[in-house]
Amino acid sequence: MTTTPTTGHAREAAPDSPAALASQAAEPPSPGRQGADSPHARAAAPLTHAPWEALVTAALLGTDRRRPPLTMPGKDAPAALLDAAAVQTVHRRAGLRPAPAAARPEPAPADPRPVVPRAARRRLATLLADHPTAGGGRRGTAPDLMELLPQWLALANERGFAAPPELLPALLTAARGRTDLRPQVLAFAGPRALWLARLNADWKFALRAAPTTASAPDQRDEAETERRWQEGLFAERVALLTSLRGQDPDAARALLVSTWTTERAEDRLMFLDSLRTGLGPADEPFLEQALGDRSRNVRSTAAELLSALPDSALAARMAARASSCVALDRTTSTPTLTVEAPHECDAGMERDGVVPKPPAGRGQRSWWLGQLVEAAPLAVWPGRLGGRTPAAIVALPVADDWRGELHAAWCRAAVRQRDADWSRALLGSPSAPDAAGPGAVSLAERAKLLAALPEGERAAWVAGFIDAHGLSEAFQLLGVCAVPWAPGLGRAVVDALNIARDAGSYPWSFSGVMGLAERCLDPAEAVRLDALTALPDEPEDASPGAGGYWAEAFQRLATTLRLRAAMREELTP
Repeated sequence: MTTTPTTGHAREAAPDSPAALASQAAEPPSPGRQGADSPHARAAAPLTHAPWEALVTAALLGTDRRRPPLTMPGKDAPAALLDAAAVQTVHRRAGLRPAPAAARPEPAPADPRPVVPRAARRRLATLLADHPTAGGGRRGTAPDLMELLPQWLALANERGFAAPPELLPALLTAARGRTDLRPQVLAFAGPRALWLARLNADWKFALRAAPTTASAPDQRDEAETERRWQEGLFAERVALLTSLRGQDPDAARALLVSTWTTERAEDRLMFLDSLRTGLGPADEPFLEQALGDRSRNVRSTAAELLSALPDSALAARMAARASSCVALDRTTSTPTLTVEAPHECDAGMERDGVVPKPPAGRGQRSWWLGQLVEAAPLAVWPGRLGGRTPAAIVALPVADDWRGELHAAWCRAAVRQRDADWSRALLGSPSAPDAAGPGAVSLAERAKLLAALPEGERAAWVAGFIDAHGLSEAFQLLGVCAVPWAPGLGRAVVDALNIARDAGSYPWSFSGVMGLAERCLDPAEAVRLDALTALPDEPEDASPGAGGYWAEAFQRLATTLRLRAAMREELTP
């Protein structure tokens, strides 16, 4: 790729425009560069005797306020001004000397991966050419191609294809406008994307957001690793540490320890967060040291990481504190949990990550209790509460209205420790009358608990929830299910949409679920949708025109699923 050398005014505006006059105001014409002996210069002499600054001033203020110091028979002042400026501009350009050509860039690195097949290449060009419309709301039966682009990229990366060279600029431009596309685009574009990004300032984001695998040095080159850690930009150092953590957790931790005391607090927090990858008992001494950090956020993160290690000293301390607050009362006819929240937040609790000041509207003691139970290993409770299973513990009544606070803390602990048994117990039955569940304080908490379950069980649970409660409550839960949705979950979603259509509701109320279905339904479900694409008979109490909107929505969904099937086939090696 070569560029034409440019200097000075090689990119000026049109010579007869006021912008051109203003852009040249700082550099008056040099008499030595005007070619005064040429016939053109002699013919233009009556026009060019006026000082350049006077021409610029007249152009900026207007000839009605500042008359230019020149005359031209038969022309009014504005025309004479523009003619004079045009002549002087030509003189200035004619006298420029071209600068030396810049050195050619090194060739782009080779990409050993095979380029996507021809049909997939055409499909990618179509996806990249699609632009979202400015109007609100989606109508019609055409698929939203921009929403299919992430799936296309994910599939291409999964199958090890390289990007077509001619589409690299369009890919980088798309990723510039959509940060969610950047990881997939940069992985697909490969090393040539970084080569292009160094030549175009608009694509500099690629140098900061390159995949961590591309930033990983050779583990045997310790000097290079040390150099990049010491000299790299912050984003480069985070990428280096994250990548190294995935390959050699001990080496990554040693690298962090080597500069820990000299790092800024906000940088220490980001570096510490990278230890979530490969977290293990070997990290405990360093994390214990971080509990004494001068930054409260660093201390809280270190405490959170230590509480995820069930055999750590901090976990044992939190288990002792939490156990002293919750007991089983066997004197009543039904065994009941009693809660005695902490009366103070001492220095030891604060060092272990307990935040002493509660948020507005929250009581101090309940705030401290929630933090202790959340950080305690869940394995402590069966032994403390008579050998009961998590499901049996969750089913126990709790005295004095502490049930919500206690169960909410157990929910956070189950999410942090990714404990499937406790998550299953706190989720409860999907058909329970209370959609929020026995322990979750919100559907958002329930969605987090679902993430700890195996994919198949997760999909079956959400399908049962939809059957019992419909789609209006299920949007957040659908977002944590594996893609494509399992057949049972897909059928539950389609059946619920059909029920909503028959009820005469507007499809706009289910636009979020429709969007998820377009991205997540198994393409095989398109056959079942054909019966729903016809215009239905609207009941008397239905919203006006709802049937037509539903027909369009189902047609768009079926078309999108068939397009996804075609994309998958085109990307088959």
